[in-house]
Amino acid sequence: MHVIIWEYQVRRGNESDFEKIYSPRGEWVELFKRGAGYLGTELLRDAALPQRYVTIDRWESAAAYTAFHQKSFNEYKVLDARCAALSESEVLVGAFTPP
Repeated sequence: MHVIIWEYQVRRGNESDFEKIYSPRGEWVELFKRGAGYLGTELLRDAALPQRYVTIDRWESAAAYTAFHQKSFNEYKVLDARCAALSESEVLVGAFTPP
């Protein structure tokens, strides 16, 4: 398995829109579902810092994610640009695999 974790600081007042787009039923997941090897996404909100979120995207392998990203690069960039205004920061925490 290949897991990608992103951290976001969402702009105050944009929480609802952010949650709709990044949730397991949101637009990102609809895009990811087009990729072979996509396993699912979790959206988590920090209990102590309500503007802080993480997404956890699971893929069968790094190769599956890379193939998806190459195939869907343009759509990915368009959606990413549209979502940019929702957050103050977006940081790739990292890509992880089980030991």
